Amino acid sequence: MSISLFDVSVRSFIQTLGGVSNFLDRGLSHFQDNNVDPNAVVEARLFDDMLPFAFQIHSVLHHSIGAIEAVKKGESGVPSPMPARTYADMQAAIAEAKAALEKFDPAEINALEGSDMFFQIGTNRLPFTAEGYLMSFALPNLHFHATTAYDILRTKGVPLGKRDYLGPMRMKV
Repeated sequence: MSISLFDVSVRSFIQTLGGVSNFLDRGLSHFQDNNVDPNAVVEARLFDDMLPFAFQIHSVLHHSIGAIEAVKKGESGVPSPMPARTYADMQAAIAEAKAALEKFDPAEINALEGSDMFFQIGTNRLPFTAEGYLMSFALPNLHFHATTAYDILRTKGVPLGKRDYLGPMRMKV
């Protein structure tokens, strides 16, 4: 069985965004059930020297739909400035990104394999292939930021478990 670039990137991103959407929904329900403003978590951090919840969700977007768009252009960089977002805005942005990923044609993404990709950070221009960037940079960053957002919700008392993070698995049917 061969695995395509589409499978290891877009399908994995869709699964992770499904998990993020799920734990954001669970968070909203928890906050509503406990009369807590969900926007109170927007600036929450695990530690003072870490970036807030809103940045974690912004980075999930950057390292999923943003990574595919970057590979199509052949270049990426640090995330764009983060717009001010409410909890509801973040839920909508995750849903929109997931919907956009679901529209990609596998052949279009698979055709990017082997293409040059550069990540610009300051004066450094890091060279990648499309698949190298997606699998060794975007995917690990996506999971780091999704996990951090999950962890922030856990510190706020949201009852989450591993299944809430995993998203829809690709089981044999």
